[in-house]
Formats: sequence, structure tokens, C-alpha cells
Amino acid sequence: MEERRLGPVVGLGTWSTFEGDVPLARQVADAAFSAETRIFDTSPMYREAERTLAAALGARRPEATVATKIWASSVEEGREQLRRQLEWYGGQIEIEQVHNLVGWREHVTWLEEERDAGRVGRLGVTHYSPSAFGDLERALETRHFDVLQVPYNPWERECERTLLPLAHDLGVAVLAMRPLGGSGADARRSIAPTAAELAELGCASWAEALLRWALADPRIDAVLPATSRPERVRENARAGDGRILSADGRALVQRLAGIA
Repeated sequence: MEERRLGPVVGLGTWSTFEGDVPLARQVADAAFSAETRIFDTSPMYREAERTLAAALGARRPEATVATKIWASSVEEGREQLRRQLEWYGGQIEIEQVHNLVGWREHVTWLEEERDAGRVGRLGVTHYSPSAFGDLERALETRHFDVLQVPYNPWERECERTLLPLAHDLGVAVLAMRPLGGSGADARRSIAPTAAELAELGCASWAEALLRWALADPRIDAVLPATSRPERVRENARAGDGRILSADGRALVQRLAGIA
């Protein structure tokens, strides 16, 4: 396995999950740890998620890989976000990403200084929209970043065209957001394979099949399904057991998803 790799593993996203509910977040975090989930992705954009996740991790913080973000239009605001993050997460952020490329050229210089000082580990960039993928390519080509986060699921494969090959060539780790189809995509998540189809896939659920579909691409390091249900955390974690979905399995998932 290449040194740059983070997985392939199942992580935990925190978009629209805890809403400041620390007891619930603790239940979810405990389920994640018990299922060997260690990457926790969050952002200042996610309202109270950063603070709530920090409280939920508690004494187990050293066991976690925290992937958070700078989401700020000015360097001053970005530095204040990092100050709070370091306070919440014990003085260290393993993965610091520039959220949706906002001000990335301004932020990268001081973030590299924080990395050199040991307060930040890997630097990354994210965006959810294919219209910004050209900008993501240009950011990666500067070689300032070694983590990329983009949508990846059977319905959103635009990153396969240029971003995933570029990330592979540059040795950039890739985190897949929206691996279950995206927020508001209830019809995608509610597809119900037959028992025979699940058996063929070696999966217990459609969600697991989707996560395995993404992780079967060797350029994907981690999938980040978001959930506020501990039982779902444990179910999702099955996809990170090291079994790789075959090409035939991927094709079946795509057919079930209605993708030719």
C-alpha cells in the first residue's frame, strides 16, 4: 500500500447529523470506534458539528483521524476557525481541507506554515460541483495539497474523467463525499435489491453495496457516509472489511442504480 493512502476505509461524515446533540454524537462516535471507523469528517459549514464531534470523541480523540475544513473568505476568519479547531481537538488536526476552494490561494500559505509547525497534518481541497473540477485540478497541480474530497457514487462519476487520474499521478489521497447518492436523494438510497442480488454482491444492504462500489476504485481512499444512527454506522462499516467488489459486482450495482 502506498504511503499516501488513508485506506481503503469507511469514515463518518457529519453533515446534517448531530445538530448540537452531544449525547447522540457520543453514541454515534462509540459505534464508529467499535466498528473500527476512525476518519471523522466535519466543517465549520456544518453548524455545530465540529464542536459536537469534539465533545463526542472525548478521551478517545487520539484514536481518531479528524478531517475538518477552513471555510472562510478571509485569512483572519480562517485563522480563527483553526484556533477553535485546535482548542476542540487537542492541538492537532490530521487533515485540514479548504472547503469548496473558498479563498484557497490565500489560505494555502498560512496553512503550510501551520503544517510545518506540526499543528496540521495533511492539506486538502474539496468541492461538490463538477463545475469547479477545473479549479480543483489547478489547485492540485500546484502540489500544495495531498488530499482531495469530491462526490463519488454511481450517479456522480464526473471525477473519473480527470480528477481521479490526476490525484493518482500526484499521489493525492481521495475522500469520497456523498457515497450513498447525496442529500435529498431518497429514491437512490431506497433501491431494494433482492436477496439473491445482495448475496451475489456479498452485501447485507444497498448502502453497503454503494460503499463497496466506491471503494472498489483503487484511487478512492475513504468513503464518508453521514448518519446520526449508531446502527447505520455499524452497518456501513462492513464495507471497509477489505473485501473488494469485483468488476461484475460494480456492474450489477450500476444496473440496480439505473446506470447503463
